[in-house]
Amino acid sequence: MDWGTELWDQYDIIDKHTQSGLELVEKYVKFVKERTEIEQNYAKQLRNLSKKYNLKRSSKDEPECRLSSYQAFLDILNEMNDYAGQRELIAENMMMNICIDLTKYLQELKQERKTFLMEAKKAQQCLESTYKQLDSSKKRFEREWREAERAAQYAEKTDQDINATKADVEKAKQQAHMRAHIAEECKNDYAAQLQKYNKEQNQFYFSDMPLIFNKLQDLDERRVQKLAQGYILFSDTEKHVMPIISKCLEGITKAGTNVNERNDSVVVIEQNKSGFERPGDLEFEDYSQGINRASSDSSLGTPKSHVDLPGKNKSKNFWLFSKRSKLSPATLPPFSTPPAPSPANGPPSPKFGRDPLSYCLKEINKTVKPRISSFRTLRRSKFTPERIMPTVTEDFAHLPPEQRRKRLQQKLEEIHKELQKEVDQSEALGKMKDVYEKNPQMGDPATLASQINQTSQNIERLRGEVNKYETWLAEAGGRGETFRYKTQTFNNNGAHDTNSPDGAQTDDATPDPSQAIYAEFDDDFEDEELSAPIGKCTAMYNFPGASEGTISMQEGEELAVVEEDKGDGWTRVRRNNGDEGYIPTSYVTITLNK
Repeated sequence: MDWGTELWDQYDIIDKHTQSGLELVEKYVKFVKERTEIEQNYAKQLRNLSKKYNLKRSSKDEPECRLSSYQAFLDILNEMNDYAGQRELIAENMMMNICIDLTKYLQELKQERKTFLMEAKKAQQCLESTYKQLDSSKKRFEREWREAERAAQYAEKTDQDINATKADVEKAKQQAHMRAHIAEECKNDYAAQLQKYNKEQNQFYFSDMPLIFNKLQDLDERRVQKLAQGYILFSDTEKHVMPIISKCLEGITKAGTNVNERNDSVVVIEQNKSGFERPGDLEFEDYSQGINRASSDSSLGTPKSHVDLPGKNKSKNFWLFSKRSKLSPATLPPFSTPPAPSPANGPPSPKFGRDPLSYCLKEINKTVKPRISSFRTLRRSKFTPERIMPTVTEDFAHLPPEQRRKRLQQKLEEIHKELQKEVDQSEALGKMKDVYEKNPQMGDPATLASQINQTSQNIERLRGEVNKYETWLAEAGGRGETFRYKTQTFNNNGAHDTNSPDGAQTDDATPDPSQAIYAEFDDDFEDEELSAPIGKCTAMYNFPGASEGTISMQEGEELAVVEEDKGDGWTRVRRNNGDEGYIPTSYVTITLNK
């Protein structure tokens, strides 16, 4: 069934239906656009939420960041950020595959529908014009036929009139004959116009309009099919990212399962243990005998007196259970020496009254409280304004032993890395200077003097830093990691020597800062294992390789690439006989293995 056959007389209905279908497409496109805006806003809010709760760069060095619970929370924030990216992808795909595509298709449909309607209107106008011509010829024929009848009646009347002359009768007959001829012509014209109109009307209703209606039907069906595909894409767009969203959710679940409470406890212990020994037992001090008290091994260096026992117990309880920050004993000022005790067997004071023991306790409290108050002041939390801040020293002596050792090791590693960078730069400058001296056309060696001098000063400064921190680390009971590196020192003439420190320390001996820790380094790489080549190169020019560490080559020679150019303009290569050395990178064409 088609519209041309069944709806041949429903032009207005078809016009309204097709317009309504296009409006539905526009409405769906608008709906999807608003959905994409919701997805984009949702993704933006998720990203802002993840950014809000994510640790700042300055906070990532906090001790808590090593805990698995904190790491899991960071993983959740990262997964949420990825989840937000998938929501953005949904919005982007919906906008591209549905909104933009349907909008473009809708414009094509509108233009096609407009063309069909214009064709229908043109056919309608053509039929109406033919009908007007038919109606005009019909009216003319009617008018002329009536005139012919009147002329015939007048001629007959004149012919019967006895008073009429023969000329009048002849004239009336001629007039009647002329009118009859004109009426006959109008009749023939009317018949021709009627035939023409019937033919065009048949063409209009059985050919032209059905064809246009069928085209509109095809247009509408294609619109419905395209709209149905848009409906399916609305769902498939989200289905395509569901696996990735599921992985994000699985990542959040995995972050929760990776939390290890025991490891977090171990991390807290490693980060915060002070390294102090627990206090020993207090010895019994017999005040009934006139003897001097024995010093306790667990005291903090305070001179002993008969008033120390109650005060020390108070201080001990305060140290263990107070919620205040720890402080190294090295930063505590010595306690003031208590007043000397009165003779054990001396005469009792009148102030004893009836209860000598009560009086002694009061005196003890009066003597001890000022010291304990001072001790409390030193151990206040960092949020207490009147806290006495410990002096932060370069050797981290203000920290507990365990924390000091960790900080010294960390600082030493940082210095080692910085020293290695300076050593590598020194080597590169030395090789470059040798090349400039052998090949003046490549550059002036004098331009490198300031850089070489600055690098040498930096290396010497960092060597001193290494010695200093290794000494402090040995004092803290730590062990420095072996660090081997290559250095080059330059004299005023540009000559360079290659050295390497042994950098090794043991727990049994403290390194002497004045002792030289640098040993000769073998530039011939005899002790190193031959590494596998990473590619090959072909020489474009001759290179003499006269300077130390370089290798000569001839134009067209093929060499194996052992080490890529690190930015200094030199590439390390090897011949088939095992000879290795550096060549200028710009002198060869390199092909690396995939």
